[in-house]
Amino acid sequence: MLAAVQKNATRGDPRSVVKAIDQFCRQKEWAMNVGDEKGCILDSVVTEVNPATVLELGTYCGYSTVRIASLLPSNAKLITLEFNPDYAAIARQVIAWAGLEDKVQLVEGASGDWIPKMKEKFGIETFDLVFLDHWKDRYLPDTKLMEECGLLRKGSILLADNVICPGTPDYLEYIRNSPRYKSQYFKSHLEYTKVEDGLEKSVFLG
Repeated sequence: MLAAVQKNATRGDPRSVVKAIDQFCRQKEWAMNVGDEKGCILDSVVTEVNPATVLELGTYCGYSTVRIASLLPSNAKLITLEFNPDYAAIARQVIAWAGLEDKVQLVEGASGDWIPKMKEKFGIETFDLVFLDHWKDRYLPDTKLMEECGLLRKGSILLADNVICPGTPDYLEYIRNSPRYKSQYFKSHLEYTKVEDGLEKSVFLG
C-alpha cells in the first residue's frame, strides 16, 4: 500500500494519497481502511463539525487520518492512536507523503493507557470529534473512559466505524439508549465490498 502511494500519489496532495490507496484496495489487496464510500460520510461529518481537536482511535495505515487532517483548519490538532508499531511506521510515511505531519500527532500504544493522559500530555481539554475505528471490543470501554476523564463536552461528536460488520453490539446498545447521547446511523457498506456496514454518529449531550 505504501509503495502504491509513493508510486501513484502526488507528494503533498492528500486527495491523491486517498485515491491511490482506494485504487490499490479495490484492484490489488483488500485492507481495513474506512474506504471510499464510508469515507465520504466521514468527510461530511468532519466538514460539518469543523473541529479544532480530533481524536482518532486506530490509525492503521493512515488512510482516515489523511482524510480527516486534510479537512481541518490550519490551527486544528489531530491526535491518532495506534497500538501496532508496524502499522504506525507505515502510517507516518503515508501522512508525511500527504504533507500533513504538522497537523497530526501519531501516538503509539493502547487507547486505555493514553486516554487518561490526554489532558496532561497534549494540553487537550475536550475533543470536538472522536473517530472510533480500532478494536471493536474497545469502543464501549474507551467511550466510558473518555466520559470519566472529562474529554467530551456538550456537543462533542463520536463517529464509530464498523458498527454492523464486524459489529459493536454493546457499544450500539449503550450509545443508542443512553440519555447522554443523541445517535444516528449512516447505512453504508464494508470498505471495498457490498456487505452492509455503517457509521454511528453520536452527539454527546453532557
